[in-house]
Amino acid sequence: MRKNEKRAWALVLSGGGAKGLAHLGILKALAERGFPEPSLVVGTSMGAIVGGLYACGISPLELIQFVQEKFDITAYLDSFVFKLNGPVGKFFQTGQMLGNFTTRRGVDSGQGILKLLEELTQGKTFAETKIPFRCNAVDLVSGKELVLSSGSLARAMRASMSFPAFFEPLILEEEGEVSRCLVDGGLADNMPVHIAREEGFKRVLAVDVCDFKPVPVSTLQTGPRIVYRSIEVALQVMGRKQGSLADLTLYAADQASPFNFFRKKELIELGELVVKEQEPQIQGFFSSMRKRIAGTNKGSLLNT
Repeated sequence: MRKNEKRAWALVLSGGGAKGLAHLGILKALAERGFPEPSLVVGTSMGAIVGGLYACGISPLELIQFVQEKFDITAYLDSFVFKLNGPVGKFFQTGQMLGNFTTRRGVDSGQGILKLLEELTQGKTFAETKIPFRCNAVDLVSGKELVLSSGSLARAMRASMSFPAFFEPLILEEEGEVSRCLVDGGLADNMPVHIAREEGFKRVLAVDVCDFKPVPVSTLQTGPRIVYRSIEVALQVMGRKQGSLADLTLYAADQASPFNFFRKKELIELGELVVKEQEPQIQGFFSSMRKRIAGTNKGSLLNT
């Protein structure tokens, strides 16, 4: 672990589908206020994508520019069920979705997303990132959470965001045999602070874009929303893993659909607003960190 003690804090970004675009506003606002970069970035699902790209050295402003000017989710999906509108579109959507569910591991292969991530990361591995990065996924073979920390960064991010039924799992093979079947890391822990703690970080700032609250029944009108809400409820019942509480958690959540990638501007602005409203708490987080580091350095001098 490449760990600079002068900025020894970890940033953890939750999953949340389109809601995760709020992470971009958080990163932008933190950078504008001159707060130090983290020494470790941890993410799951959409948080893994944003966190992984940020860890590669892509600035928050560059990420926002790409999302606002070039990113259209439908351009990276190989399934036309996501691209048709109207009665005819819904007819074909139903037919293709049923066909894919019975013949494939998911509605969409995820290959378009993987290609995009490989381009954006320039094929980097975990060892080549500017900031150390970790993400999680769930192995359906063993039923266990897997912390990804080596190999292709793009493939790890793709595994972490493989929402069941919608995207095919990422299959890892050894000598021609399937050894792992990886899906969305949020199924095990949608706020994997424990990864940062296990890496030895004593100061952790987390961003949660999925603050759990009751929702209007009017929002539960489609199969995808029912599935997503069911998973949210299951995760809420399970609760956080032991030792998974951050020193400071910023909540950047609204009632946005996790499948609506067309509210880019509003979600990014939500992240910026959260930093503005909670700036005193954020200042306190970094102030206490500086005091701890100063105390450590003082102790080191006394021991020499």
